[in-house]
Amino acid sequence: MTKIHVLDDNTINKIAAGEVVERPASVIKELIENAMDAGATRIEVEIMAGGTSFMRVTDNGKGMSKEDASVAILRHATSKIQEVSDLNSISTMGFRGEALPTIASVSRFTMLTREPGSDLGTKVEISGGKAPDIIEMGCNVGTSIKVEDLFFNTPARKKFLKTNHTEGGKINDFIIKLALSRPDIAFQFINNNKTSVVTPGNGNLFDTVQAIYGGQVADSLLTLNLEDEDLKISGFITKPSMLKSSRTWQTFIVNGRIIQNRAIAKAIDNAYRSLIPKSGFPFTVLKIEVPQRTIDVNVHPQKSEMKFEDESRIFKAVYKSVLDAIRPSSGNLTEVAAVVEKPKVEYTMEPMQFVPASAPAPQVSASQPARGNYQPKTIYEAVSRPAVKPAVSFAEAQKQLQQERQVHYQSQERHEQVADSPQLDQSNVGASNDQSKMDMSTVDQSIAEQPAENTGRMIPIGQVDLTYIIAQDLKGLYIIDQHAAHERILFDKLSAMADGIPSQQLLVHQLLTFDRKEAALVEDNKELFAKLGFHLEAAGDFDYRLMEVPADVPVGEAEDIIREILMDLGNMHETTAKEIRQACLATTACRAAIKAGEELNMRQMEILLDELSTTAFPYTCPHGRPTILKFSSEDLAKMFKRTGFGF
Repeated sequence: MTKIHVLDDNTINKIAAGEVVERPASVIKELIENAMDAGATRIEVEIMAGGTSFMRVTDNGKGMSKEDASVAILRHATSKIQEVSDLNSISTMGFRGEALPTIASVSRFTMLTREPGSDLGTKVEISGGKAPDIIEMGCNVGTSIKVEDLFFNTPARKKFLKTNHTEGGKINDFIIKLALSRPDIAFQFINNNKTSVVTPGNGNLFDTVQAIYGGQVADSLLTLNLEDEDLKISGFITKPSMLKSSRTWQTFIVNGRIIQNRAIAKAIDNAYRSLIPKSGFPFTVLKIEVPQRTIDVNVHPQKSEMKFEDESRIFKAVYKSVLDAIRPSSGNLTEVAAVVEKPKVEYTMEPMQFVPASAPAPQVSASQPARGNYQPKTIYEAVSRPAVKPAVSFAEAQKQLQQERQVHYQSQERHEQVADSPQLDQSNVGASNDQSKMDMSTVDQSIAEQPAENTGRMIPIGQVDLTYIIAQDLKGLYIIDQHAAHERILFDKLSAMADGIPSQQLLVHQLLTFDRKEAALVEDNKELFAKLGFHLEAAGDFDYRLMEVPADVPVGEAEDIIREILMDLGNMHETTAKEIRQACLATTACRAAIKAGEELNMRQMEILLDELSTTAFPYTCPHGRPTILKFSSEDLAKMFKRTGFGF
């Protein structure tokens, strides 16, 4: 018997399913694209449990006869192409003829279809790739495909799926992109018996965007329009004031097909570079029309990427169209720039302090460094008020350091003199001498485990690139990442508040508008937001009134923090409540912390270093990045090749 043999069709289908059917969203993609190719003007999608237990896609397209339905479930069966030359000019969404048989091989598959003029339709049932059961029965014109128990016969693949909420969210995002690519089709998406997406299907892209994202996004749209010989660009992009922290709401459509392309994304980033923060991305619906012969859509198994004949031309065209949209013809950018510039805050909203009536308010001397009982809120106070004078001038700090250094070396000399004395017990001398001349690697290791109190006071010297604080103590030189350090301080403080983070009331409530998916997350996690210090109250279907924010969070950062937490919640796997809280606290601390690029005076740097020294794990931020690098005196000597020479 030969060692090499041909696999059976059932095994081949399951292998092919790994390329085509990666998750429930992949099934929805293939089925909707087939419905669009069938000329449907109305498509309804319904799922349960994130699509893992139930999915149904119903369209009013041209349907199939019994003969065509019987052939459609076979591998490599398609009506889109006839010969090899057709691949160079393919214009339909799907053409490989693998979607239906591969989906049916890993699920319980049912298809109902009827073409116009036929009295009866056709029902096809397949369970896990077994022989199909085909009968005639009555049904509506068009096609309805039901997929149940996805991956029931491939449990290894099912393990890699995320939570039902996450899988449902990916389906929601993909349907939105499809609806934007085809505004002439009316889409309806029902998730767990709740309608999530409804589009008018009137062919107007603006109306489709408004139906999906609401009036706030629609009001900030700028029109994209460029025509150059056989290249045409159209669509919308938002003003720099309407941003999100990821590219999930950027949709690129080439000849009706949704794709991902780095060159297009880079062109948009370059056009907006001077107008938006590094962490923001504008909402974009970019439609590009080029000759079919100049692109190749078969470079990715799921056709999510596309190869252009001249990618540099696409880059330049997208860049120019975006610049033309955000820049008025007169060259005046005042209107656009005004909405993205952060106004300088002339006031400080400090956290509320709860002091017993009998106890006087604590007074901290301006000339005394607050150490030990100092509260992190003063960091914000110092950052918010650049005019605060340093408590200790740099010259005075250097003088104090020199005095401490002299005391340190005098103490070390006394230990050495004691060691040389013949009258004392040599065992005790050895212990004392070893302690005074501890190996630096041991010191470094002990410092990494917990803050040492006997290493001397750390004094700031200045800033580098408005990002890193340079400091020194008796032992050497330190470089501190100001953002990571403040992030650690805030995270430890927030984590210690198990019963809930104190919040401050807003004098003027903020009205936040979310899309349908975000609003559902807010409603499901209201208790979590309350414990984090964000008090939200419903003010409409998708509007919420923000009434209180955490005491240590700048008011201007509150909305961004909430939206980033919602994005994290939507992407998280099945996890415990404690892990969710820790992730949210890390996000809150990151967004509320001092940013790179902020100028700090000596007093502000001193406060930050004092606070960092009191944290439990000061050498890493909540995300694992180092907060501080140390260069001991020995390390500096080695770098300058002073080993073996006198100082």
